[in-house]
Amino acid sequence: MYKIGIVDKMHQDGIDLLKNTSNFEIEIIEDLSKKNLMDKLPNFDGITLRRGKIDAEILNKCKNLKVISRHGVGYDNVDINYLKKNKIVLLVTGTTTSTSPAEHIMFMILNISRSFNLFDESVRNGDFGKIMHMKHNSFELYNKKVLIVGFGRIAKKLIKQCLGFDMEVLVYDPFVDKKVVESFGGKKIDNLEDGLKIIDILSLNVPLTKDTYNMIDFKRMKIMKKTAIIINTSRGGVVNEKDLNEAINKKIIYGAGLDVFEKEPPDSNNPLLKNKNVILSPHAATFTKECLSNMSIQTAQNVIDFFQNKLKKKMIVEL
Repeated sequence: MYKIGIVDKMHQDGIDLLKNTSNFEIEIIEDLSKKNLMDKLPNFDGITLRRGKIDAEILNKCKNLKVISRHGVGYDNVDINYLKKNKIVLLVTGTTTSTSPAEHIMFMILNISRSFNLFDESVRNGDFGKIMHMKHNSFELYNKKVLIVGFGRIAKKLIKQCLGFDMEVLVYDPFVDKKVVESFGGKKIDNLEDGLKIIDILSLNVPLTKDTYNMIDFKRMKIMKKTAIIINTSRGGVVNEKDLNEAINKKIIYGAGLDVFEKEPPDSNNPLLKNKNVILSPHAATFTKECLSNMSIQTAQNVIDFFQNKLKKKMIVEL
């Protein structure tokens, strides 16, 4: 009997899959405090992980742990060095997380480009006619340039949507071949700054690493167009939040859409929460009924496949 800890409750479909598979015993852990995780996790042969931080101190107590199955594709909440050193396998959910995040990015782009929040507020406040005479900065997506940074699963869905709006798509990803980008209808660039100078929209789709931390800071924002917008649905910390707020307030760039924050939830005094040129969502790019169900099923299936020696290589993170 394999004991599996479900760290942070996931969609019932994934829970049921594990529950109804022979030789698996599950326990759902909703208290994500470090103390509770240190008490509970040593009991398990494998865990699924949604939210919650699993550091080396916790892992050091987990002598039976053989596998961690992430509910998603990011893994900055796990101590990778410890996993590698102790040969604990890390799994991700493949393509199940690509469609909803790509749609969420397009939603943010459309929301900002059409001043939707302003228009919605004007109708609700009885300013139906007044808005026609107010200055706003709505713009068409037709012929606009978008720079996608990071060309993984989500970006490959996003590029199709951008091309559907007749946008020109540039891609910056040092790890992806030019021919791959071109096969999707994009143009690969080799220098990030060159792209930032000419684009209207920047979409960040990269993991959080030492190389991507604060990748977009005030220095790089200063070379962008004053009308440019930044969309970050990848990880908080890729964009310097203090610099972003300053750049928007000083009209160095126009605005931003953020689904992720360096600290989640963000502090109530984070100035971006009051910046009217920023739209926000609570790390919810995957929050559709289809995506949450599919992610939970894949997360559970990865655990089952691991212990039944049926695991597909593409689900394994190369540490």
